[in-house]
Amino acid sequence: LLFISWLAATISGIAGFGGSLIILPVFSFFIGAKKAIPILTIAWMMGNFSRAGFGYKEIKWKPVGYFCLGALPAAILGSRVFVELPAGIIMRAIGIFLLAIVALRHLNIKYSLSEKWFIPWGALVGFLSAVLGSAGPIGAVAFLSLNLAPTAYVASEAVTAVVMHLTKTIVYGRYSLLTAQDIVTGVILGLAMVAGSWTSRRFIKNMSGKVFGYFVDTLLVVAAVSLFISK
Repeated sequence: LLFISWLAATISGIAGFGGSLIILPVFSFFIGAKKAIPILTIAWMMGNFSRAGFGYKEIKWKPVGYFCLGALPAAILGSRVFVELPAGIIMRAIGIFLLAIVALRHLNIKYSLSEKWFIPWGALVGFLSAVLGSAGPIGAVAFLSLNLAPTAYVASEAVTAVVMHLTKTIVYGRYSLLTAQDIVTGVILGLAMVAGSWTSRRFIKNMSGKVFGYFVDTLLVVAAVSLFISK
């Protein structure tokens, strides 16, 4: 589990998302999905905090602030009801949406979000993150529209993830979804994710913009397919 945590954080540190594609199925198999999501929330919070810290000088605070304005209350709401909603339909809809985004990128059709649109977009991502365990690809779409340098994009997106994961951790604790043992487990796995964030930083510094784009698009397609076929 430590190795999987490191690998997932490395992938997320390069693309800004994608680690959940590896880690959620594995952790759900070993400890169950309902237990995995709260524990991983702690670990992801630590991993994202380290990603933001490694690239803090390049963070774009204005869009991050708008995004968090919407994400924080939505994450609270989603955390309270995440086991009640029929996630299957939502996941398939997101999958179709992500495939459409990849198509737009490769057809050279430009899309962009004004910074104020980051508030409702953040609300959508915050809610889905709490309901589904992760909504990284949806959040990535917003920050990709800003055409940031890879390091700035990863660090900025990581800040929003920290806010959402911290919010979810507090709510999960409030509703007894986290035990003391779960918190210790999450922290230990989080340390592996910090190491993964450091590893990804070494890769992304030497990665060309073109290779980075292909890597992100590949993960978006994988995320879409996995969401669409999941049950």
